[in-house]
Amino acid sequence: MPETRQSRIWPSGGVHFWPSGGASEAHAHTRGHLVYAARGVLSVHTAEGTSIVPANRVAWTPAGVVHRHRAHGDTDMRIVFPAARLLPEHPAVFTASGLAREVVLALTGPREYDRAATARLHRVLADELRAAPERPLHLPEPRDDRLRAIARRLYEHPGDTTSLAELGRAIGASARTLSRLFRDELGLTFPEWRTQLRIGHALVLLAEGHDTTQVAHACGWANPSHFIAAFSAVVGTTPGRHRVKVAQ
Repeated sequence: MPETRQSRIWPSGGVHFWPSGGASEAHAHTRGHLVYAARGVLSVHTAEGTSIVPANRVAWTPAGVVHRHRAHGDTDMRIVFPAARLLPEHPAVFTASGLAREVVLALTGPREYDRAATARLHRVLADELRAAPERPLHLPEPRDDRLRAIARRLYEHPGDTTSLAELGRAIGASARTLSRLFRDELGLTFPEWRTQLRIGHALVLLAEGHDTTQVAHACGWANPSHFIAAFSAVVGTTPGRHRVKVAQ
């Protein structure tokens, strides 16, 4: 990994303090691991797509899955290699309960625990995550060339409000064909996929210090109140509250 401001790693986990924009090379671990952003926002990239991990989520990457991380805003990334086997066997993002967050912070903080206490904390964390719903902010990576062309355009311009029919005309495909491809290949409708893209971009911009109105317009919402409603429905908190949390 490239140089970070500070790192502490031990057998059961560790801490990376990333400057904004800091990123790891693609890599894999022999054990599955959890990552949590105690400050800032993380993105986790795999061959299947990109997951955004704000402060109310924890991301799980199974053993052997090639991935890379990127920090958005100055980010305090906590890493836990759970002692208990966690399901599922694919990358996942879970809602992080208050207890789960505190256990992650305890396991990765400066306080030293004996082996028995550490094992108890791992069991509590495993129980919390087994009961937690998967709440991914996940943007699946398309494979079809037509979808990839649309994705490239919208990655570069998340606020683009061009309709699917217009996008299709630019690449020689009908809206009906593209709608079917989005559902069959990505498991999302085009509006759902574009909303996930925009919310992910919004999380990055908020972590970088932009205010709610700026972010709303940059992500394609003409009305900030509509953005706040969409953001809250996906993330579980308002943009303003999220911005305060990631800066703490």
